[in-house]
Amino acid sequence: MLFQIALGSVLILTTIVAGSLSLYLVEIVLWRVHGWLLREPHWPKMFIMVMAASVWALGLMGACVWLWASAFMALSVFPTWELAVYFALETFTTLGFGDVLAPARWRILAGMAAANGLLNFGLMTAVLMEGVRDLRIRQSRSRSSRPGHRAGHEEV
Repeated sequence: MLFQIALGSVLILTTIVAGSLSLYLVEIVLWRVHGWLLREPHWPKMFIMVMAASVWALGLMGACVWLWASAFMALSVFPTWELAVYFALETFTTLGFGDVLAPARWRILAGMAAANGLLNFGLMTAVLMEGVRDLRIRQSRSRSSRPGHRAGHEEV
């Protein structure tokens, strides 16, 4: 039991570090294109940003699933990669079909994978929404600061 809790904690921390580092890289990219994002037209750029952020979040989630599947394979919890990836994906997303179950001695680790997925999906959703909100505010400010702009005629 303690081994599962320790390993699960290491895996959870690894996914948090990976998410934080990848978010840092995303912020570097966003600062490089900051001026372009603030220039009109705004809507296509918002669309591109949401799509890129969604792809980033899905890629990060996929990497996390593969990390968990690799741990399951290293521990011989499942006989094939297909089962390990399927179980990791189903558990990480907290879908819980129940058609593939972890052996009884690995249930704590499986529960930690589910908790990790729940945490990561919540964090990625929060980051995505904060990014969209921040960009909309900055675009609105850049629009209102240009010459000839009339106050009270904001586009939504």
